[in-house]
Amino acid sequence: MRVGVSLRSGYPVDDARTGARWMIERARAARDAGLDSLFVGDHHLTGPTAYYQNTPMLGRLLAEWDERPAGCLFLLPLWNPVLVAEQIGTLAAVAHGRFIMQCAIGGGEQQFAGMGADIRRRPSSFEHGLATVRALLAGEPLPTGGRITPLPPEPVEVWIGGHAPAAIDRAARLGDGWLAGPEPTPEAARELLARYREACARHGREPSAIAMRRDVHVGADHADAHRVAGPVLARGYRGLDPSATIVGGPDEVAEAIAGLGEAGYSDVIVRHLADEQQEVLASFERLGQVRAAVQI
Repeated sequence: MRVGVSLRSGYPVDDARTGARWMIERARAARDAGLDSLFVGDHHLTGPTAYYQNTPMLGRLLAEWDERPAGCLFLLPLWNPVLVAEQIGTLAAVAHGRFIMQCAIGGGEQQFAGMGADIRRRPSSFEHGLATVRALLAGEPLPTGGRITPLPPEPVEVWIGGHAPAAIDRAARLGDGWLAGPEPTPEAARELLARYREACARHGREPSAIAMRRDVHVGADHADAHRVAGPVLARGYRGLDPSATIVGGPDEVAEAIAGLGEAGYSDVIVRHLADEQQEVLASFERLGQVRAAVQI
């Protein structure tokens, strides 16, 4: 069972440098905790909240990372595939280890309109974009001519996200791995995994990773964890069912993550739900204990 992190990218800060510094500190804390992978997300037109964009931010964070896998999410219908491939080629050259491309079709009328993308064509745009990115990363030229450089030093792994039946089928058909989002309850997570396994069998595919993102806080103990996370959840955190989050002391969190491993997930990608930087850094330190426990 692997435990990685997807760093929160949005921060309601007065000084833009503050949020960037917090992300750097969190990447460093994830490294020191021995977490297995490092990711950042993708979103656009988020004002007034500062949202630090994936490719420049990950380039900076890789200076804090090591040879463990790293990557970022691309909502492919919002991107020119040549730009995605060039950004990945450069990031993979900076990284000391394997690069993982997470991708999904995305959503939000405002985001799509602002990026000049047609939200009605998301599935076809996604598939065309992914095929083009993969071809370019393999060194193939565009039909119109031209190749990208640099190429990644090793093959890029592709995880595709989504929960709808069509999205699960797409992930099984086209992805090296699948990334489930943070919304499913533990019971729903098992049901979705069974559907994904069925789709993989239907397409004759064996995934390299079956990952789930979970919003977490690891306290010193149960009471300490709920002291920090309780008020956040009470405000209706991201519209999630509280049972879809993982909050507790190190033993409780390790038990919940191990349960996902027993269900068949290979990776849990955590995102911290607390706001206060020092609480998040303390949670990262305890995640090192959690990771050690689920590795046994």
